[in-house]
Amino acid sequence: METFITSKDFVDDPYFHDQRKKCLSELDIEGIDAPIVELISGLAELDYCFTLQSCYGHFLYNSQKNPYNIEPLPISNSISNVEYKIAYIALCIKNSEQGKFIFQHLRDIPSIDPEYVQFGCAEWFWERQVNSYVLQVEPKRHMMKDKLSVDYWEALHIEKIRNNFFTQLKKLVQDLINSG
Repeated sequence: METFITSKDFVDDPYFHDQRKKCLSELDIEGIDAPIVELISGLAELDYCFTLQSCYGHFLYNSQKNPYNIEPLPISNSISNVEYKIAYIALCIKNSEQGKFIFQHLRDIPSIDPEYVQFGCAEWFWERQVNSYVLQVEPKRHMMKDKLSVDYWEALHIEKIRNNFFTQLKKLVQDLINSG
């Protein structure tokens, strides 16, 4: 996120439910990266949050130019540099007890690897919708970028972190749905 900042405090938002309804009515499941459809659908079931935008994270390299590639990085000795389009999820959270509960759990997600996972806000999301937060997977030294170039070995590490990141998010959302 080019406008990534530390997380802001919750504010009152009398338009939360209207904004949620509007965003959910515009949600195009077909346009979501396949590996995170279940996560985004699960978040839509929680009435105290909604997603604004998301990306599974994409790796491009010499023989893979598809910007929406979701295939794992191959084992290779011929790939030296990889362009990485960051994995992230931006969501709006209701200023409520349930909202603060999920917020606390989302803030813990960077413990997967603090050098590669960040939780915060993006100014331009906040300007559109207060109480919007972002979780992203990318090297901390590049946390203000939407895409970056890394060497192959670091790309493999990012891929591992990204996969763990989405696994933990899916588990959190499923646990929240089940606790209903």
